[in-house]
Amino acid sequence: MVSSRTGRPPLQRVTRRPPVARPPRDNPVRRLLTRARRAWDRPLTAYYLILGGSLLITVLGLVMVYSASQITALQLSLPGSYFFRKQFLAATIGAGLLFLASRMPVKLHRALAYPMLAGSVFLMILVQIPGIGMAVNGNQNWISVGGPFQLQPSEFGKLALVLWGADLLARKQDKRLLTQWKHMLVPLVPVTFMLLGLIMLGGDMGTAIILTAILFGLLWVAGAPTRLFVGVLSVAALIGVLLIKTSDNRMARFTCLGSTDVDQCWQAAHGIYALASGGLFGSGLGASVEKWGQLPEAHTDFIFAVTGEELGLAGTLSVLTLFAALGYAGIRVAGRTEDPFVRYAAGGVTTWITAQAVINIGAVLGLLPIAGVPLPLFSYGGSALLPTMFAIGLLIAFAREEPAARAALAMRQPRFGRKRAGGPKGPRRRNTMRRRASVARSSGER
Repeated sequence: MVSSRTGRPPLQRVTRRPPVARPPRDNPVRRLLTRARRAWDRPLTAYYLILGGSLLITVLGLVMVYSASQITALQLSLPGSYFFRKQFLAATIGAGLLFLASRMPVKLHRALAYPMLAGSVFLMILVQIPGIGMAVNGNQNWISVGGPFQLQPSEFGKLALVLWGADLLARKQDKRLLTQWKHMLVPLVPVTFMLLGLIMLGGDMGTAIILTAILFGLLWVAGAPTRLFVGVLSVAALIGVLLIKTSDNRMARFTCLGSTDVDQCWQAAHGIYALASGGLFGSGLGASVEKWGQLPEAHTDFIFAVTGEELGLAGTLSVLTLFAALGYAGIRVAGRTEDPFVRYAAGGVTTWITAQAVINIGAVLGLLPIAGVPLPLFSYGGSALLPTMFAIGLLIAFAREEPAARAALAMRQPRFGRKRAGGPKGPRRRNTMRRRASVARSSGER
C-alpha cells in the first residue's frame, strides 16, 4: 500500500450504486377503475344487472305509483291506495311470470312463439268487435275481463312479435337463408304490418311505434344490409308521416315539443313544470304539487315528471342509470351468446324496453312528441307490466345460459355441510359455522 506525502493512506473512491427505480405510486383512481373493469367483465355481471336493475325499477315504480295516484283515486271517489293495490297485484303475478320464464328452457320459449302470436292476433281482433272492445282515452285497444280489470292485447303483441320473429330468423339462419333479402323480410315484415294495422284500427300510435322499433331491432341484429334497412325505415317513416298528417291530435303533439304554453300544451307544459320544480333532491316523497289535478296521467305516462318533482334530479338520474344498465346487460347477452334464437330474442327485448323508455322520458322532457306509452316496469298498468316482466325473465334465462355464466354458476359450492354431487358418502355431520383451514374451497363467481 503506497502512502501519501503526509503519511496518511490515500482516500479510496466510493463507488456509487446506480439509483434503484422506485415502483410507481399506486393511483387509487386507477386501482378503482381496474377493479370496476374486472367486475364488469365477470361472467355473471349481465345476470345480476338484469335481475337487480329490473327489481329496483319495479319497486321504485310501485312507490311512485302509490304517491302519484292518490289524488286521482280520491277525485274518482276511490280509496287512496286503489291504483297501488292493482299495480301491486300485477307486480306479484309478474314476479311469478318472471321466475317461470327465467327457469324455462330455450326450446319451450321457442315452442310458445306461434301460440302466443296467434293468441295476440285473436285478442286484437276481438278488440274491434262492438260490445267486447273498450275505448280508453280515445283508443279502442282494451278488453274488459271483469270488474275493474282490463286487458290491452297490443302489449302482449310486443312479446309475441319478439318470440316469433326470433324463432323465424333463427330457423332461417340455420338454413343459411338470411343472405337473401326476400327471406330476411318475408314473412317478418308482412306479419308486423298486420299487427300494426290491427293496433292502428284502435288509434294507438304509441304502441305502433314500439312494434316498429322491435322490427328494426330484429333486422339490425340479424345483420340486414344497410340499403335494406334504410328501405324499410323509409317506408315506415312515410306511413308514419301520413298517419300524423291525417290526425289533428297527432299534429298538435308535434307543435308542443318543448313548449310551455299552458293554453295549447297543457300536459307537456305541466310535465316540464314538475321537473323544473324538483331541484336537486326534490320536494319530498308525496309532496308533489302537479299531481293535484294539474298534470294529466300523473301515475301512467307522466310518472317520470312526478318522480322528478318529488325525488329531484337524483331520483331521475337513478331511474335513467337503471334503464341504461338494463339496456347494456341485454346487449351483452345478445352479443356473447352462440344461439341465434337467444341473440335475436335478447336483441328484440332490449330494443323494446329501451325504445319505450326513451320515447316516454323524451316526451316528458319535451324532446319528443307525447306518444302515450308507459315507462316500462315503472308506470301504472298491469297489461304493460305482465309481458314486460316475462320478457325480463327471458333475459335472465338467456344470461344464465351463457357458457361462462353457466360455468361460474356450476362452480358455486353449497354451504353449511350440504352434500356435494359426486362426493364420498359418509356419516352425516351437523352444520357448523367453523371453517377448517386444511380444506380449500373454491370461491367461484358470485
